[in-house]
Amino acid sequence: MEIYLVGGAVRDLLLGRPVTDRDYLVDHADHALFLGRYPTARLVGKSFPVFILDGSEYAWPRGGSLTRDLELRDLTVNAMALDQRGMLHAHPKALNDLQARILRPCSPSSIADDPVRAFRAARFAAQFPDFSASPELTDQMQDASTRGLLAGHAAERVGREMLKALSAPKPSRFFELLKRTGCLSPWFEEVLACVDVPAGPAPYHDRDVFGHVCQVMDRAAADPLLAWMALAHDLGKAITPPERWPSHHGHEEAGEALAEALGLRLRLPRLFIDAGAMAAAEHMRARNYAGLRPGTKVDLLMRLEARKLTTRMFRLALADGAGRPPSGLAAGGGIDPGEVSRQARRDLRAIRKVRLPEDKKDLGEASGELLRQLRCEAIAKPQGELPER
Repeated sequence: MEIYLVGGAVRDLLLGRPVTDRDYLVDHADHALFLGRYPTARLVGKSFPVFILDGSEYAWPRGGSLTRDLELRDLTVNAMALDQRGMLHAHPKALNDLQARILRPCSPSSIADDPVRAFRAARFAAQFPDFSASPELTDQMQDASTRGLLAGHAAERVGREMLKALSAPKPSRFFELLKRTGCLSPWFEEVLACVDVPAGPAPYHDRDVFGHVCQVMDRAAADPLLAWMALAHDLGKAITPPERWPSHHGHEEAGEALAEALGLRLRLPRLFIDAGAMAAAEHMRARNYAGLRPGTKVDLLMRLEARKLTTRMFRLALADGAGRPPSGLAAGGGIDPGEVSRQARRDLRAIRKVRLPEDKKDLGEASGELLRQLRCEAIAKPQGELPER
């Protein structure tokens, strides 16, 4: 029995990167022999049996041999195997492509064999910003899109690749490669609709909405939930009638439904669906927090706290407003977005200190109205001064 370390773990070892997931390939042994050696292994999967042992996956060569298995993998830089003696086995182009930082499909039919690999390739573009897509890869992705091969797959697989891209150093490259190869449709229709729609008037914007959300995503990189909120926050601008461009009045409410629809289509966790919808609906209030009335501030902070999104929403506002004043304030008279975030945190601390008097508790709506009033007074007072009751 031969057991090989395969795929991304070998690639990362050769790149000098930390190895987090280890996948193995078992050769010259059947399932019974493997279980005899490793009785605690657990079999999962039906069409493609895989054993789980100590958190790692053990599979058998596709095509019946190690050489054929490497030919059938997605990208050449992932088509490598390391045996137990330290001998490296690789696709013929793997080492050259790894050195040249090229993402190349293993065979002329790699993407057609499993079209979800188009999204996987785009994820690697985000994960490795210094790698470029080969002409073979972009041609195969475009062909898969033209032939309608991207539809009809398990939504969870597409969503999982996107979430991994949002955790990567440059999430924008995931969507840019999909856009360049015509692969945003049918899964990312709301994102595709943002292309060539002006993001807003100068001096606040110099890109289309697609370019703007890509820019904000990169500022939010490494936090997948925040990067998802960045993607979702301006989707509503895509449905502004062209005669209203570059203004996008009301895009917040329009974007809430679009963000939710995108999250549901990809079958994302409920946390992400709610966060995306809230990012679309609330990001402008967070951006312009300093100019809000005390009651609006309290209501906003309470909504965000209920979803545990306060910190991320103001980080989104900071990423969204980097280098430009909040909308609606005179040029040069805007408040630093960082100061807006600090003010919100101070207000939240003041709100948390507010308590109802004992004789005002348990009075239903009256108690709720009084508590809101006290909270408004607390943030309207100078720092450290609390309302008297």
